[in-house]
Amino acid sequence: MSGVDQTSRFAPGGFSANGDLEFSWQLTSAHLTDPVILELPPGNVLPVIFVPGIMGSNLKAKSETKSAWRLDNPSEAFNLGPLKNVPVGLAKDMGIRSPGDRQRTLNPAAVEVDPRGAVPKRLGGSVHKHDQYRSRGWGEVGEGSYHEFLLWLERVLNGQGCNPAKWPQFSYVAMNASPKPGERPREAPPLAKGIRMSMRGLPTHSDKGPVELLSDDLIARARCRMPVYAFGYNWLESNAVAAKLLAKRIKAVIVENNHAHSQCSQVILVTHSMGGLVARSCQQLPAMHELIAGVVHGVMPSVGAAVAYRRCKIGMKDEDPMAGVVIGNTGQEVTAVFAQAPGALQLLPTAEYRAGWLTIDGPSGKSSSAEPSQGDPYREIYLREDRWWGLIRKEWLSPPGGTGLKWGQYLQNLELAATFHAGIASSYHRNTYVFYGRDKAVPSFEGVHWTIKAGALRPEGQSNRPTPEQVRDMGFDGVRDDGGNPLRVGGKTETVLTLGDTYGAGPTSYETSHWDLICAKQDGGGDGTVPVSSGAFPLHSGGDAIQQQFGLPDIKHEPAYRNETAQLVVLYALQKIASKAKVNA
Repeated sequence: MSGVDQTSRFAPGGFSANGDLEFSWQLTSAHLTDPVILELPPGNVLPVIFVPGIMGSNLKAKSETKSAWRLDNPSEAFNLGPLKNVPVGLAKDMGIRSPGDRQRTLNPAAVEVDPRGAVPKRLGGSVHKHDQYRSRGWGEVGEGSYHEFLLWLERVLNGQGCNPAKWPQFSYVAMNASPKPGERPREAPPLAKGIRMSMRGLPTHSDKGPVELLSDDLIARARCRMPVYAFGYNWLESNAVAAKLLAKRIKAVIVENNHAHSQCSQVILVTHSMGGLVARSCQQLPAMHELIAGVVHGVMPSVGAAVAYRRCKIGMKDEDPMAGVVIGNTGQEVTAVFAQAPGALQLLPTAEYRAGWLTIDGPSGKSSSAEPSQGDPYREIYLREDRWWGLIRKEWLSPPGGTGLKWGQYLQNLELAATFHAGIASSYHRNTYVFYGRDKAVPSFEGVHWTIKAGALRPEGQSNRPTPEQVRDMGFDGVRDDGGNPLRVGGKTETVLTLGDTYGAGPTSYETSHWDLICAKQDGGGDGTVPVSSGAFPLHSGGDAIQQQFGLPDIKHEPAYRNETAQLVVLYALQKIASKAKVNA
């Protein structure tokens, strides 16, 4: 390798299915005379497995090849708020579905992971053949949401050679003199130990204090190949089920990377959103903690997200109507799927979430009720059958054409969620890194706030008007609810005949009521889905297991891994985890 200058191109080596060393290089123009160096890869392998969030894995019907949820073709995509890059085909399909159609199609017992999703057309890093993307699971996860990041990560980890002194993301004060004018740059010397490194764009401080990176961390990473995998899972099922399947995948990846020319004993997990809950459950399973070298969590709803409750009540129309086309614009559409999906229910605020996050405010704006008051959201909110602000309206559980979901089945799913929450409470892998959105300018729901306001009812119809206190304590049958915002007490839909040049003559409908029950917009900051309190919770509960935690500005939930600062945080964390991983010297 001596005498090779920095203009040389490197062809990183890989291994065939039977473990033989192989190199791949595309033929280039004859005028390119610089050498192509065949670089022997390290014998140690430390795979990185990416675990996506809810709705981030492709699903298909178990009994047939028909796709149930496919996230391909971002070039033909709508810009759908929290679900940016959702393909037009999926948006059109979900947009015309009734609540019953949605419930039947997205029945957790009737779907499974679909590995046939799109894979990148470009090769890079340690990927020399397109079928390697599929064998590594990339076709299981959303192309628009994740492939750009996975490609970047694969190239950064495996496509920049084995000399960390030449990795462009890192810098230090060079000790050797610059080349003289006209001279070609000399080959970078091997990186020495004990040098403080920097990464342009990486925050210098985290929630836990100063951020430090040494050359020793890079040297340690250079001992390993770090192929990037993806793990799709049925996000409608309980995350405990997904955790067991992730454990199985981890073991298979380790076996795959152990052969005559390489050794592998651990993996690293990088998670998005609900994928973090899957990883936290997985690391608790027998023997798994030792097989996982470390975990990087991105925008994880560590103790749930209040917006999950809100969407069950009034849908997404007033939050983001375009994303609501896919997720559900009304409470009926969301509840039909949400109530039958333990995985989705596990996104609700847990017992660790702050008390009083759900309020009912009177006409004066003063709160007359704050739930949960006893720290038990399951009993005080999610199981309430006697208050209109309880989570589930029973008649929405079994829409026409659906699966016939019953209240008892919902209770079983909620029990799975409560048990899962308790099982992972304050539990993190001992080598954990976290980043989350901490931006007041990115509106998020720390809590959900209902306001009781006077409705449009003629004075003569107000003789039996209930008091705000009576409204607060009403059951579901006392409120008119079409799954949107606001809900109404009393009154009805009235129709009048309008006359005018602007709109022409014809009937116009409007709603009258004693009271309107208005669900307020966002009350805090975060990433648009996960509020600051939930994103930052690991450091409050994980103790010494949390090595670093970064609260980042301008982070949006779905595209979090397309944010450059977030990518640098991940790369930094991977250096630190790799420095402690079990590898041969």
